[in-house]
Amino acid sequence: MASSGVGTLRTGAISDSVPGSEGKNVSYKDQAFFSFVFWPFSLKLFWAPLVDALYFSRFGRRKSWLVPTQYLLGLFMLYLSLTVDSLLQSDRGPDVLTLTAVFFMLAFLAATQDIAVDGWALTMLSRENVGYASTCNSVGQTAGYFLGNVLFLALESAEFCNKYLRTEPKYTGLVTLPDFLFFWGVVFLVSTTLVAIFKRENGPTSGRRNAPEETKGVMETYKLLFTIVKMPTVFTFCVLLLTAKIGFSAADAVTGLKLVEAGVPKAQLALLAVPMVPLQILLPVVISKYTAGPRPLDVFYRAFPFRLVIGLEYALLVWWTPSVKQDGGFPVYYYSIVLLSYALHQVALYSMYVACMAFHARVSDPLIGGTYMTLLNTVTNLGGNWPSTVALWMVDPLTSKECQGAASQSCGSPAEAGLCVKEGGVCVTTLDGYYVESVVCVVIGLMWWVWLGKKMRQLQEQSPAAWRCRVNQ
Repeated sequence: MASSGVGTLRTGAISDSVPGSEGKNVSYKDQAFFSFVFWPFSLKLFWAPLVDALYFSRFGRRKSWLVPTQYLLGLFMLYLSLTVDSLLQSDRGPDVLTLTAVFFMLAFLAATQDIAVDGWALTMLSRENVGYASTCNSVGQTAGYFLGNVLFLALESAEFCNKYLRTEPKYTGLVTLPDFLFFWGVVFLVSTTLVAIFKRENGPTSGRRNAPEETKGVMETYKLLFTIVKMPTVFTFCVLLLTAKIGFSAADAVTGLKLVEAGVPKAQLALLAVPMVPLQILLPVVISKYTAGPRPLDVFYRAFPFRLVIGLEYALLVWWTPSVKQDGGFPVYYYSIVLLSYALHQVALYSMYVACMAFHARVSDPLIGGTYMTLLNTVTNLGGNWPSTVALWMVDPLTSKECQGAASQSCGSPAEAGLCVKEGGVCVTTLDGYYVESVVCVVIGLMWWVWLGKKMRQLQEQSPAAWRCRVNQ
């Protein structure tokens, strides 16, 4: 713990980590490296035209990709159920490089599936209901997060199971990571089979968004993609999406790890998400009433400064945490404050997310629905991923430590920290890089909101023709 910030491998949320890595010495740079697992969702644009243009018409344009990718996801999880323990439980700690490569491939398959779903959503909903696509997306993601993160971390935690679910203590939880992967691998295979057999894609019906969906081939689809990117409105919107989340990166990417580092149990953080589930399901429904109109990005703009303030509050929460720790853990009032902070954060986050998704669905041209929607969603994901990776990567370089108890020693690197400890000293943090990042990010976020936020709102005033592809027929 002396040499660098120590946490658990991050998988995208305030309490997420690769199960089984808790307590391992993993630096924030390793956390940043593992965060590349999420980059397929920010790179899927490169193969989205293939998904949009190549398919079997008799089987279905979207099912041609959805079914095989979900089968591969199921088989991949079955394989991981046999190998993941060896990757997490090596003598030198988690094999970060191999774990990143393995879960990157899993995310690649999920991103490919996502492309097909994006395109199918444009034609599955009627024109008057297309604004609710983001609601379906948000509710589905909330349910998936609860099952795959909150419920699993609780059942995988020996401490939680021994305290709440068992009469006789054991050293393991009720569920292991291999068990979890095996179960969901089977679920994927079964559910995909049902979709392949019973679900048909919509044919031309009144009220559907049936602007021409067909394209002539892969090259034409790539040309259409290039045409989309060159459009002034789309290019401007993409630049704004790529920079909008810089102000939130420290709060979103590092706060959870800092709380775990301060002694808050990872399972307890995950359990705090349980009372959030009703809120997370209800929020998209409520917010969609304000984003289904012609100006959904007004909601995004108004929630922006509120979320910046919550970022500062997160930093104060991390600073306060060590002072309230007790021998038996943390008091109930501490978890109540964390829960309230998380709830306020969710209101701001979902307001911005649902507003963005509603705007994407409104302006996407169904001529290449999957690729157009995927472009906007991909840029949105990239706009959150790259600042988070940089924020994690910069925690250690921005942190200042000194060696106390050993003369002429320092803690500038892991090797120097080891020498400090060897000489009988201890590395003490004098300035935590997390707090530096928190302040810098909020300042950048405020500058973005003042100078570029209004530009984003003005994009709503563009005519529908400004968002349509001009293709020679």
